[in-house]
Amino acid sequence: MAKYVIRRLIIFIPMLFALTIIVFALMQAAPGDPFSGRNLDPNVSAELYEKQREALGLNDPMYVQYFRWLSKTVQGDLGESYINRGKHVTDLIGDRIGNTFYLGVTSLLITLIVAIPIGIYSARKPYSVLDYATTGFSFFGLAVPSFFFGLVAIYVFSIKLGWFPSQGTVTSPGLEGFELFKDRLHHLILPSITLGLAGTATYMRFMRSEVLDVLGADYIRTARAKGMTENSVLYKHTLRNAMIPIITLLGFEIGTLLSGAIITESVYQYPGLGTLFISSISSRDYPVIMAINLMLGFFVLLGNLLADIFYSIVDPRIRYD
Repeated sequence: MAKYVIRRLIIFIPMLFALTIIVFALMQAAPGDPFSGRNLDPNVSAELYEKQREALGLNDPMYVQYFRWLSKTVQGDLGESYINRGKHVTDLIGDRIGNTFYLGVTSLLITLIVAIPIGIYSARKPYSVLDYATTGFSFFGLAVPSFFFGLVAIYVFSIKLGWFPSQGTVTSPGLEGFELFKDRLHHLILPSITLGLAGTATYMRFMRSEVLDVLGADYIRTARAKGMTENSVLYKHTLRNAMIPIITLLGFEIGTLLSGAIITESVYQYPGLGTLFISSISSRDYPVIMAINLMLGFFVLLGNLLADIFYSIVDPRIRYD
């Protein structure tokens, strides 16, 4: 197991290197730069913008720009924002990443708490009323775009009913202690449900399908024939095998939650990495865009590694040579 983890960590290096090439190439393929476009001040001369391009090295050959950016990134320096001059990218991300982390964790908790028990019950009681309702919800959750569901949720629960706030992270900046925690949680509920809608639907269907498959296996019938209780059969034998595909989904979910938060945060005007990413795209702030993309890719790779490690924890029969 330790050898496998070390091997995977070593593989991380070329994968991250390839990721940096892809991220940088996509930025270079994008049209224009922060000093071109219709939103520039017409009173500023083109010569001044050209001097700014030269000062930032935007006129250098592509490979020179890439290795300069890569060498700084390896040292932990993600550069300086083109738009927010004097502010480092790490500071901009640091101001927002906490909000996105809270949103992602809350969304994942809601997804797991709702999806896994309901998926198990649907498998144990197939073709029941709850099973049909779960199937209908799954199709609804996968079919409805998150931004549309978010707009409907804002209209119904914020504007009409007034149960939840429609934007922001806190009501007022002076809150402290438990009041601050409660207020932040109140602001998180609608965005978290919106972000986790498709994931909840997916986990329900996977959990139902996997538990049904395992319940029909020979060793489950043998366990029942030996007189084991249904709870023992379910929790000691069934779930261990049924959870393996769910762990695979969880590995991808880390990157999915962060990337999905871009749309959700924009709908709810939630000040996280998503809104920073959208504003950076609009202003062509390439250092910020590349840093966020690199971070998303890193978390996807990390999630896959954690999923492989958890395989052997859930099912001891899994071993890596």
